[in-house]
Formats: sequence, C-alpha cells, structure tokens
Amino acid sequence: MNLVFLGPPGSGKGTQAKVIAEQIGVLHLSTGDVLRDSVKKGTELGKKAQKYMEAGELVPDDLIVGMIEEKLASGELDNGYILDGFPRTVPQAEALRDMLKRNDSAIDKAILIDVSDEEVIKRLSGRFFCPTCNAGYNYPAKMPKQEGICDNDGTKLQRRPDDEEDVVRNRLEVYQRQTAPIIDFYQKASLLHKVAGEGSLQEITARLLKVIKEN
Repeated sequence: MNLVFLGPPGSGKGTQAKVIAEQIGVLHLSTGDVLRDSVKKGTELGKKAQKYMEAGELVPDDLIVGMIEEKLASGELDNGYILDGFPRTVPQAEALRDMLKRNDSAIDKAILIDVSDEEVIKRLSGRFFCPTCNAGYNYPAKMPKQEGICDNDGTKLQRRPDDEEDVVRNRLEVYQRQTAPIIDFYQKASLLHKVAGEGSLQEITARLLKVIKEN
C-alpha cells in the first residue's frame, strides 16, 4: 500500500502517519524529519534547506525530489509507505508520479486530513520539544510535569522557529497558495479521500484506517 497524507501544517499528518504505518506494516517517510536531521547534521541538503524552513517557506522542488529519488533507488520504499510532507506542490506530485511510473509503481490513495486554520494556529503555537532527547510536548494536551522543562532530562523546552505564530500564519498562506492545488491534482486522478482531522487521536486514526481499508 503506497499512500500520501495531505493537509495543512499542524493537521496531524506526522502523528497519524507514524501510528498507521506501524499498524499496517509500511514505512513512514517524513520529509520534514529527514530535512531537520540534515540541518542538524549540517549536510549539503541541510544547509540549502535551512533558510527556507526557518522562514516557513517551502523547500525548493529540486531538493525534495532529489531526496525522494535517493530513497526510491535505495529500495527503502519497496514494501509500501506513507509519504508525509511530500509532495507539497503540483510539480512535486507530477515528479513523484513519473518516478513511480518508471519503477512500475503508483500511489494507491492520497488522504487529506482536513483541519481549520484556527485549529492549526492553536495546535502549532502550543507545540514544544526537548533539544536534548527530542521529546515532544503539546499544550494543553500533553503538558510536562514542570512548565517549560522536559520530564526526561530537565532540559528547557524550545519551540521550533517555524511554530512561532507569525511563521505559522505564513506557513498557512504558503499552503493555500502552493500546496492546496495538489488536492485538485489527486481529485482529478480519482485518488483523493478526505478525513476530518479534528477530534481525539484515536477517532482520527479510526477514520483514516476505515478509508485505507476500503476498496
């Protein structure tokens, strides 16, 4: 099963993709995680991508497409996958379609996790992480025992630069301008399925699994 998860930043794509990938036995490939790891390690890709990510802009197509091509060539995606964070533009979606076609493969379903702008801003501006152990916290849903301090190692929690409210608003504008057209792309290809992205984690997971298992 080859899936693409779509939705605005903060829609829960990453959380749901991780949970569902484990349940159905496929690889969860988060381009955001790969890019952030590249930035942290100071790789060539990371250096090029960092300035775009910190401003809330989309990383250019050629950088992302090249990264996915490497993953396809390595065989990591041979047993099925959920793509989380890619494609984000129509040219990326077209490049993915063409890459897969050359490998006698295709996307089975593109699933849109639908969340309002107001909910996105509320979620992202309350999201923090530990720079030491990478533990995530989400106010008010998942609070540390001591405000602003990691439960695991006592490190002061940080907010990702792209989760600051002004950057979140810019990310939403970028999403509407550049990413939302992908919805039409997959709709025209008869691959798009919409799932309501508000509610408990378990409720959303159940909705997603229902769509995934439908013929």
